[in-house]
Amino acid sequence: MYAAGIDSGTQGTKAVIVDYETGRVVGRGYAGHAVINGLPPGHSEQEPETWLEAFRASLEAALKASRIRPAGLVSLGVSGQQHGFVPLDRRGLPIRPAKLWNDTSTIEETGFIIDRLGGKKEFIRKLGLNLAVGFTASKILWLKRHEPGNYRRLSTVLLPHNYLNYYLTGIKHMEYGDASGTGLMDIRSRRWAAEAIEAIDPRLKDMLPALSHPQEPVGFMRAKVARLFGFKRVLVSAGSGDNMMGAIGTGNVQPGICTLSLGTSGTIYSHFDHPFIDPEGEIAAFCGGTGGWLPLLCTMNVTNTTEAIKKLFSLNNRSMEAEALAAPAGSNGLIFLPFLDGERVPALPSAAGVFFGLNRRNFDRANMARAVIEGTILNLGYGFSRMNRLGLVPSEIRATGGGANNKLWLQTAADVFGIPVVTIREKEAAAYGAALQSIWCYLRQHGEKSSISDIVSDRVAKNKIGGYPDQKNAALFRDRQARFNSLWRRLRPEFAGLRQATDR
Repeated sequence: MYAAGIDSGTQGTKAVIVDYETGRVVGRGYAGHAVINGLPPGHSEQEPETWLEAFRASLEAALKASRIRPAGLVSLGVSGQQHGFVPLDRRGLPIRPAKLWNDTSTIEETGFIIDRLGGKKEFIRKLGLNLAVGFTASKILWLKRHEPGNYRRLSTVLLPHNYLNYYLTGIKHMEYGDASGTGLMDIRSRRWAAEAIEAIDPRLKDMLPALSHPQEPVGFMRAKVARLFGFKRVLVSAGSGDNMMGAIGTGNVQPGICTLSLGTSGTIYSHFDHPFIDPEGEIAAFCGGTGGWLPLLCTMNVTNTTEAIKKLFSLNNRSMEAEALAAPAGSNGLIFLPFLDGERVPALPSAAGVFFGLNRRNFDRANMARAVIEGTILNLGYGFSRMNRLGLVPSEIRATGGGANNKLWLQTAADVFGIPVVTIREKEAAAYGAALQSIWCYLRQHGEKSSISDIVSDRVAKNKIGGYPDQKNAALFRDRQARFNSLWRRLRPEFAGLRQATDR
């Protein structure tokens, strides 16, 4: 038997075909997404039909590569980009393009909703997490304010992965994980939050699907869709957001294991058996795709910084790593604040990047290249330390994303975080996690009460590649982290007052 995992992201859709018994990926497919150009600054949108076309193309390619009989595929799971807003009319058709996770046109609406609930601390107290600009709630209010005609047609609110599930099954559905990123759900009770909904529109409660545990499947694939691929009876699991499915795909389903994703942005998240609340709202207190909770740290600057310095010095990935390895740990005192795109954590939306400590010993390509890599990890180190103070007890980090191919990045992460960092055999963690979740749901439906831990322990394999903390560098990077944290605080508007208090 086989399962399919689909990861519908911002740039494209990835599909994998997975053998039930071994967990081995036997086929892969990919299709890119068309983008909507010419939008005003801060707006980011896609046509939902683009996702459907990419889903069909990527799954067809994966099936062709696998050479399996389509009738042997019995389950499918979908991972999707979080926080998007797919508005449907009464007929179940999209009213307009979907506003995506990186759409920041809703700053005013975000502030309005937070104020209506009594400010940031009250919002966190009532819902368990802070409302970020990218979350779905403010996008709904934006539609009401800016496109009232379209808002009057609104009948159902879905997220991107829910929309794909709706196409597959004809059922409008949400599970705890992706729904926790809407800003409309109390992450502790895992129920829709009436006060947040009423801040937008009391009628909104009737536009939100009922919530379910992620172990409960959505339903079975519609016959019309199944015939396109030669399938018979295919169970469609709940699916979830890409981070939730990435956790499953890296085996991050029990306390202590963390997933580190090193892409354009950086994320660290870990499974909890109980709600994780950050009273300052820096750590996103999401629910997971397994029935647990998945606190998540997100920074905006990782591989975008290395791409910039590679372009500056005409380097490729290999020569970039070679240059960085030519410099010692700590880059001879050079520190890089990697805020090329501002930053989410720490909250520095208008900050810029900084090279600090340039001198005759370190003003060269090697030290600058190494400082860039170290700076991205030190940036994550601030938020990771906060997660530790709030209750995370990490035992191992499992790295994914483009940066996980760089041994120096892995070693630096191990040195800064002080725990082992390993890589996973299957690099497409979100698509793979979606397939594994579907296997979990299928087996439960057929009377096998396997836990999600059982599913991943038998199938998720670690590589030997990774990094282990170098004790001789421990003191060095503790000092670098303290210097890094001191420097970024000087970029905050209120630093003048902070400096005066420190001087006293």
